[in-house]
Amino acid sequence: MAHNPRLDTILNLIGTYRHISVADLTERLGVSQVTIRKDLTRLEELGLIIRSHGGASLAQRVDPLPTVRSRREAFYEEKDRITARAVELIGEDDSVCIDAGATTQLLAEKIVNLPLRVVSNSLEILNLLAASQDVTLTAIGGNYRSSSASFIGPIAEEAINQLQFDIAFIGATGITEDGDFLTQNAIEGGLKKAMLKAARRKVILADSSKFGARAFSKFARPDLVDILVTDKGFTHIDVFRDLGIEVITA
Repeated sequence: MAHNPRLDTILNLIGTYRHISVADLTERLGVSQVTIRKDLTRLEELGLIIRSHGGASLAQRVDPLPTVRSRREAFYEEKDRITARAVELIGEDDSVCIDAGATTQLLAEKIVNLPLRVVSNSLEILNLLAASQDVTLTAIGGNYRSSSASFIGPIAEEAINQLQFDIAFIGATGITEDGDFLTQNAIEGGLKKAMLKAARRKVILADSSKFGARAFSKFARPDLVDILVTDKGFTHIDVFRDLGIEVITA
């Protein structure tokens, strides 16, 4: 879509206040209620907000997301093996897109000395790879989400839509038995989906604890994923292979 800075402002306000009324948005932005309602309709169509009577809320679960540090420590050994196996999927001189998250951060640590072009929306991954003499780094900006230390939203999606990658590594909060991949925040999910679409090879990195875990937003169906790299505790390998997803266990 053509970028509309007003949509970013609305998302930032909703993110700050959790819920905001049409009247409040009209006063803050100096436009008509008709214009605000059209903007909210567009954001709802994109899956970024939930409309309610007289206003809107951010499309995400209200439960606080654990910090990246705490998520990194959970199932650390499995994540370490998964990311070591994921490195083997990267070809020489590949362009690589790395999503924000605890598992993907471990992946970034393993490629810091490889001659790659890396694109990421993760502040922690960008800081990590910025010191590398080998990695050519591209930062994706947008609305900053502190709980995931990442940039998301329309600006980030527009940037991703202008790019192509050899391979994308994406994290997931939950995985269903039907092969759907979930995340806690719909705006974040929109960016994950854009990253997958922009990649020649589309890879999900997720330990087996994510199977059956509940999350708010679906960001990928099986036809948008090529490979799932997981650990040996994942018990639905044949089902996912029947869905067309290659499963690699580490």
